[in-house]
Amino acid sequence: MICHDGQIERGFRGLVQKYQERIYYQIRRIVPDHDDANDVTQNTFMKVYRAIHQFEGKSSLYTWMYRIATNEALTFQKRKQPTLDVDAAVGVAQMATHGTYYDGESIDRQLKAAIDTLPEKQKMVFCMRYYDEMPYQEMATTLGTSEGALKASYHHAVKKIESFIKQASL
Repeated sequence: MICHDGQIERGFRGLVQKYQERIYYQIRRIVPDHDDANDVTQNTFMKVYRAIHQFEGKSSLYTWMYRIATNEALTFQKRKQPTLDVDAAVGVAQMATHGTYYDGESIDRQLKAAIDTLPEKQKMVFCMRYYDEMPYQEMATTLGTSEGALKASYHHAVKKIESFIKQASL
């Protein structure tokens, strides 16, 4: 891309500075390894840079980038063919049986283990709603689906997480 005074490059640097952390943590919810998440984040911003001229403004810039990041993370995970971390699930179950007191870190680990058992779509919908507090309307635009389908997916995700946590505490 050729431009005068490097305006596009400066603008893109500002975009990266503004959104890099949020995009990284969105990717990290799908790609648990730090180094892999960094690679996917870099790939995401490369795609954004190459496709910025295609951004139509029908949604916010962050929503558009969020979708690219999510797609990149899901594609990475599919290529990597993740397996269910049975040891982590057993560890959470054992933690739960050793008492009723939980510190914040163990609760986070238990929630993460429960989220990891969800199908990819439910995991994505749950994270967008629970962690990012994204409204259903924005989620529908980002994912290209109806609000009703998202509400149902979120409801099923919550029920599965509750069930996992109850099973882990038996």
